[in-house]
Amino acid sequence: MPITLEPDQQEQMLSAARSAFKNAHAPYSNFKVGATILTERGSMYHGCNVENASYGLTICAERNAIFAAVAAEGSGMRIKAVAVATERDGPCAPCGACRQVIFEFGPDALVLFRGQSGTEQMAITKLLPEGFRL
Repeated sequence: MPITLEPDQQEQMLSAARSAFKNAHAPYSNFKVGATILTERGSMYHGCNVENASYGLTICAERNAIFAAVAAEGSGMRIKAVAVATERDGPCAPCGACRQVIFEFGPDALVLFRGQSGTEQMAITKLLPEGFRL
């Protein structure tokens, strides 16, 4: 069954993601991103992107939030929804690496992000068809 969120819950998640990007460390790209994860337990966790001079060591906001949720709830944590917000206007869906991590912890997760014409809601399986599983 597809996951749905009430409009007030969507706005709460997006607002929290907007607050999270204010803490981003993005001195190289100047592209600040925030994310909020809603777990199946009903808890929310937040993250922001943290860049590093060695670019490969940079962490995206979505994975930062997911890892915080795992640290708090354990490896059995399951994602119900993810909200992504950026400081800049313009579309910003999760990157491929984040899509795979979202899929790992929430194969039925709903993802909220800014698309071409405003906020989009999309199942992770639409963003990442045939996600990798062991």
